[in-house]
Order: sequence, then C-alpha cells, then structure tokens
Amino acid sequence: MRTGRMQAFGESCTRTVSVLPKLKLKPEVRQYLSNAFQNKELLTEVDEQEAEKKFEELLTYLSHPPGFTCVRASTHLESLETIREQLVEELQKQVAWSSGVGPVPIFTHPQVPDVLLIRVTGPLSVCRQRSEVIVGAQCGNSVLRGAHVFAPGVLSAPKYMKAGDSVAVCSDVEGRCTRGATDFQGRKVFLGNGIAVMSRAEIFQADEPVRGVAVRVQEPVYHSPCFDGLLPRLVFLQNLPSVVVSHVLGPQPGERILDMCAAPGGKTSHIAALMGGQGEVMALDKIASKVERIRQNASTLELDCIAAYCFNSIRAVCADQAQVPGNGGPPFPPESFDRVLLDAPCSGLGQRPNMASSLSLREVTSYQPLQRKLFHAAVQLLRRGGTLVYSTCTITLAENEEQVAWALSTFPKLTLQPQTPHIGGEGMLGAGLSRDQRRLVQRFSPRHDPSDSDLVERDPNSILQQANADTIGFFIAKFQKT
Repeated sequence: MRTGRMQAFGESCTRTVSVLPKLKLKPEVRQYLSNAFQNKELLTEVDEQEAEKKFEELLTYLSHPPGFTCVRASTHLESLETIREQLVEELQKQVAWSSGVGPVPIFTHPQVPDVLLIRVTGPLSVCRQRSEVIVGAQCGNSVLRGAHVFAPGVLSAPKYMKAGDSVAVCSDVEGRCTRGATDFQGRKVFLGNGIAVMSRAEIFQADEPVRGVAVRVQEPVYHSPCFDGLLPRLVFLQNLPSVVVSHVLGPQPGERILDMCAAPGGKTSHIAALMGGQGEVMALDKIASKVERIRQNASTLELDCIAAYCFNSIRAVCADQAQVPGNGGPPFPPESFDRVLLDAPCSGLGQRPNMASSLSLREVTSYQPLQRKLFHAAVQLLRRGGTLVYSTCTITLAENEEQVAWALSTFPKLTLQPQTPHIGGEGMLGAGLSRDQRRLVQRFSPRHDPSDSDLVERDPNSILQQANADTIGFFIAKFQKT
C-alpha cells in the first residue's frame, strides 16, 4: 500500500508528462484487426476513413488504463455504504494517491448495485529520477493500475542500487531488455518514481526465486489506488464489465450453476454472493494452481456453496449415467444446470492498459475453434429453459459477434435474450446479425479522454457515462435454451 509521498528530489530529476504509445501489434495481427474493423458490412453504414480513424483510436485507448478503478463490494457480508466508508478510510491512508486533501471520492453505480468506482487521474507531470529500474510489460501494466513493482517483474536495475534508493520505473514495452542488465537503451515508457525496497543483489540472486515488493511506487504517472491486501474480505478488484456479467446471468437462490472457465474465481464468487450462498456453484478450470486460487477466494469471501474442480470443460458432459462420479463433480449428465457461464478463453485483446502484444495471428485465431468446443458442452449441460451467458475480454469480431451468429445457426434451441443491466454498446457489424440481435448483446469498446476527468469535477452526473465507456474491451451475449 502506498503510504507516503516522496520527498523533493532537488536537481537530480527532470519533470515530464509520460506519453503512452499506441498498442503495438504484430503486423499480421494489426492487419487482421484492421480488416475486421473495416469490414464490408460495417462500411455500408460508416465511411471508410471514419472506420479507420476509430480503429486507430481504439489502439490508443487500449494502451491507457481505464478511467476508473472498479471494485465489487461483498454486499452479502456488509452493506454497500458500510463497505464504502471503510474503503474511504483505508484509501485516505494512501497519501501518494489521495494527496491528503479531503475524503477520497468513491462513486456508486445505480445500475450495478454492488460496485464502487474510484476515479483514476493522469497522466501527471512527474519529476523523473535519473536512475532507472526497467520492468516487463505485464508488470508495467499493473503499475499503471496502482500496483507496486514485485521482484519477478524487474528486468534491469542500476549496478549499485540499494534499498532506499529513489528510482524511475520504466516499462520495456517491446520485450527486448535482458533480465539482469544494469542499463537499457531500448524503447521504454516512464511509469513513475519509487523507492527501492530491495537491492539489485537481492532482486537478481540466483540461488532461489525472489518474491515480494522490489520497488514501492510513490509518484506514479497515473494515480490509482493500490489494493494489495486492502480489505480482502469486503472488496474484490474487478473490471466493471466483469461484474456486469454475473448480474446478466441472473443467478437465483437454490439453483445449480456452472462456471466453465472459472479461474481466478472473481465471477464464480460473485455468482455465489448473488445467490446469497444458497444453491450450488460448480467451478471448473484445467490448471490445478488456478483451482486452488478459486477455493482461496471462496474462503476469503465466506462463500461455502462453491465447489471447484480441476477439469477440462470440453469434456464435462457424461452421456452415460453409469459413469457419472458419485461426488457430484465432473463430468456431469446432460441438462444438469439451471444456468451456465462460459467466460471463454480468448485472445485478451481488450485488456487495458496494454502497450504491446506478442500474440501471433495463429494464436489470435486459435481461440474461435476452442470457444466453439466449449459452447457445445455448455449447451448440452444447460437445462431446457435455462440461461447461458457467453463473454470474452477481447475486441475481435471472430470471438464475439461471429460466435453469436454461429451459435444461433448451430443450436436452434438457443435464442438471444435481453440483458440487465445493459450499459455497454450494441454489437458490431460484420457477422450478419440483425439490428435487433446486435442490440441484445453488449460490446464494451474502450474510450479514453483525459479531459473527461475535468468534466467529472464540473458535473458529477457525468460519472456514469464515463465509467461505462472507459472500461476494458469486453463482450457479453445472453441465451435461453427453449
């Protein structure tokens, strides 16, 4: 947790406003996405130049952090107002974020009743230190959203760096810095200043993996609250569209619900909380360590109706009743669940901030067939009259609207349903969906405008409009099995 503002640095630093680059993609991936965002169907309604401009703007928005930090409140344990008051008190201790002036503004969302929103400010003018610590792109993305620098994320540190030194934190956005280097002259982006908690020797010792905070960030380019260990029982850090998904699923007490690709368990625990802990939530994931994370989250949030299993959801259907395990776990008989959430593995190109992606075109296009295999299992496991929600955190047409069109043609028993809450935009043209069908899905297309922060100060009523738009890229479709 950030607990204090850095002291004045005198003449050893240069004040600067960091400019985040546009999301860099491999050329073939960029062309693939460009073609999708300028497809023939879309160009019948939008000018080609306008479509190209919006695509380029999207790549810029994706490299910046969302305008709000969103947390899901454990309203099954305490009231929203009680949690909000405790959060204000805790965040006020983070002087580097709140500047120590007045109470930290935390907003509620009238359409999503268990959400609290904290505005992120930036980019800010920061007096940049000369000594640099270079971190990997993933670590850098976390710093932009309020995290400190943990040792595994450090790639380069000054030769004689010791604990207590003031350093600039920079991200190696192209992945070219060699771990253990003392200097890096490649392309890097300044993220803010911090205080070294570990020496260089401690960070790069070879005998065993090093964990823990290596640099405590105290003057970030983007001021965003740090949630490391903060009220773990009462608040869960989660992007706004990810919270919306569970509300759209609409779980009810006493139901049996399947979360097919559940790790790390944010949506799983939200589903259980919305059910008031009454019913059964089955959570599946292929990786054992991630399943253990789901169980830990369930325990922390005091939700005992969750059963997590290490299992491949593609094989979760067991047609032979005699082979169904007696413990209630997978594989399951057909039509075993009232509701199914398929938050599918995806290319993740909607995540923010993201200044560079290493995904190849082959990797990006590999997700569609996998998602369809999972879809087949989901439809079989869903009871007649039940609800299936499909979601991704990506922006591609192939993983979103094209999947909806494919599902409707492949499974005649599925019908698209209205969503509540519906705070995202309508679906994208290009997959052959009708206008009514596109209005039934939700596509969250990121938009970022630093001037919106001033608007919020002048007009608090604009908070909702900005919070709903300035999110990660996300997609939600809701089906009913008739």
